[in-house]
Amino acid sequence: MKKIFICIDLKSFFASCECSKRNLDPFTTNLVVADKTRGENALCLAITPAMKKLGIKNRCRTKDIPGDISYIIVKPRMKMYMEYSAKIYGIYLRYVSSKDVHVYSIDECFIDITSYLKYYKKKPKEFAEMLISAVFEETGITATVGIGTNLYLAKIAMDIIAKHVDDNIGMLTENTYRKYLWHYTPLTDFWHIGQGISNHLNRLGIYDMYDLAHYDQKELYKEFGINAEYMIDHALGKEPTTIADIKAYVPKTNSLSNSQILTKDYNYEDAFLVMKEMVDTNVTRLVKEHKVTDCVSICVAYSKRNGGGSSGGQRKMTVRTNSLKTIRDEFIILYKEEVTANKPIRQIGISFHNVMNERFESYDLFTDIEKLEKEKNVQKAIILIQTKYGKNSIMKGMNKLENATGLMRNQLIGGHNAI
Repeated sequence: MKKIFICIDLKSFFASCECSKRNLDPFTTNLVVADKTRGENALCLAITPAMKKLGIKNRCRTKDIPGDISYIIVKPRMKMYMEYSAKIYGIYLRYVSSKDVHVYSIDECFIDITSYLKYYKKKPKEFAEMLISAVFEETGITATVGIGTNLYLAKIAMDIIAKHVDDNIGMLTENTYRKYLWHYTPLTDFWHIGQGISNHLNRLGIYDMYDLAHYDQKELYKEFGINAEYMIDHALGKEPTTIADIKAYVPKTNSLSNSQILTKDYNYEDAFLVMKEMVDTNVTRLVKEHKVTDCVSICVAYSKRNGGGSSGGQRKMTVRTNSLKTIRDEFIILYKEEVTANKPIRQIGISFHNVMNERFESYDLFTDIEKLEKEKNVQKAIILIQTKYGKNSIMKGMNKLENATGLMRNQLIGGHNAI
């Protein structure tokens, strides 16, 4: 049976949730989701469709909104958005099985509707309308939908077609994709093609999907390596992966990452403090999930006001562990080796690689087993307290320093606040 997939994207999700809570229409209400305590540089996480009609760009800064436009500004409430997302997911599950749903993000998912069309006696578009109508009736959230004969075409139908038609539903097959989108520009509107890849393709004389589909494949593999495989498939409108494949996939290795964009330019010492907080957070998660790691990495992005750029590195450890002291010491070495001391920092990212079950924990000749066990017991006690009373119920002295971010970040998604 020929596969049919849909991709559903909830419109201006955060802003629409805020309007729903206030019984406001996002298509007529000017509303911005942003933390105004961060000043005029506060990032707008979402704006209503009404504001988009006025020419305001999503993900702008509040300072970029013209002064003659009046609007409501609300602080982000991630816990509420997650609750809305869970409720909407529950609506989908009334009509389809969870095995046929792939949640792509908090406001977007893919559904394999192939086996349901005959059962509900509906055509693909009618089935999509049934789902988004149910969501709107119960939550007030509107959606755009892409329908395709594979996951890629469903995504492109949603990203490019649905947003330019009155009913917000786009449909694509391999043939219609080649007919209508082979010469569509810009390339950056296509899934998985960012500005960097687009510029690279342009340098090769490739400006649309037709050019990419007819370019010498050997040359593409030379330029892009293994990534050329999906680029060639997508240029032809093909995608062999299904939701069943995604569900069955087991990664060979796992990683645990943490990244944050700082609210202002941080100097070397203050960014070092934030990094240590992030390491603490990740190690706590390792211990809680009974995992260990043997490789860590860091990446920092410097302020664009001082030329931008980035730097970072990776360290392979001699042990496989979830010891805070061991892992933090590795990051201290990395930070001192890789981060430029006299450049203001705007973003920090850390990662633990080769994460696996703690039964694979290993030691070296210098490991003090007794001391390690004491450290683990302290970590487990902290986790128990935080689980019962909230993440901020027990914190370290460094978390109270002026430019620390841990306390604030712990409050971003629900939970209890400590006294």
